[in-house]
Amino acid sequence: MAQEIETVVTEENVEIGTIKIAEEVVAMIAAYATLEVEGIASISGNITADNVSEATFRKLSKGVKVAVEGDSVKVSLEVIMKAGFNIPGTSSQVQTRVKNAISNMTGLNATDINIRIAGIAGASES
Repeated sequence: MAQEIETVVTEENVEIGTIKIAEEVVAMIAAYATLEVEGIASISGNITADNVSEATFRKLSKGVKVAVEGDSVKVSLEVIMKAGFNIPGTSSQVQTRVKNAISNMTGLNATDINIRIAGIAGASES
């Protein structure tokens, strides 16, 4: 049985039709924006800038969760940082980039962008 994809009505024009955006598309936008930030190695589920376009929604959902209510969206991200980067500063950049990307591409307002640092890549063991 095929899994039904959740869709969100973002704009309705009765004369022309309705625009619907799948929640997985919003999650993909958040993933792309996150991986553009210097200091982010990957998103949990081993999703990197090199393979994000090939990631299945099931794999993507390990590190990116979205909840859409009306025209607001809440995003939870689980990321692996690169060693040597400032965690609060990098996380703030991710929040800004994700908020702007979702707003620009969908018209939705990202009200919450929560980040969990799940690990550090490239940290040498002593």
